[in-house]
Amino acid sequence: MVQFLIGLVVIVGVIFAIMFLYFLNIWVKAVAAGAHISIFNLLGMKLRGIPPALIVNVKIMAVKAGLSIETSELEAHHLARGNVMRVIQALIAADKANIPLDFKRGAAIDLAGRNILEAVHMSVIPKVIDAPDPSKGRPTVDAVAMDGVQLLAKARVTVRTNLDSLVGGAGEDTIIARV
Repeated sequence: MVQFLIGLVVIVGVIFAIMFLYFLNIWVKAVAAGAHISIFNLLGMKLRGIPPALIVNVKIMAVKAGLSIETSELEAHHLARGNVMRVIQALIAADKANIPLDFKRGAAIDLAGRNILEAVHMSVIPKVIDAPDPSKGRPTVDAVAMDGVQLLAKARVTVRTNLDSLVGGAGEDTIIARV
C-alpha cells in the first residue's frame, strides 16, 4: 500500500513537472511583461484548445499599450472563432488615435465578418474608392446619347469609416454600385 502511494505521488509529481516545464517559457514571458496569467490558467487554455502562446502574446501587447483586457475575454473571442490579434491591434490603433472603441464592440465587429483593423485605419485615413472598379472590367462607365455623343464617366469617392454603423453598413461593392 505504501509503495502504491509513493508511486502515485511520483507519477503526479512527474506530470506536474512536465506541465510546469511545458508552460514555463510562456509563463515567464507573461510575468516579466506584467501580463499576469497563472500557469494553471495556461493549462486550462491548452485543455480548452486555445493556443496559450497566442493569448499571452496578445495580452502582453494590450498591457504594454495600456489597455486593461481580461484574459477570459480574449479566450472567449478566440473560442468564438474571432481574430484576437487583429482586434487588439485595432484597439491599440484606436486608442492612439483617440477613437472610442472597447473590446466588446471591437470583438462584435470582428465576429460580424468585418476587418476591424482596416476599419480603424479608415477612420483615421479615408479611403478613395474608384467607381467603377478598374480591376473588375472597364475603367469607365460608357453611355451613348440619342444624338450619338459618347459619354465616358469615372467617379472617385472618399470614404471614412464610422465605427458606430460599421456592422450592417454598406461595403465597398455597395458604394460602387450606388455611384
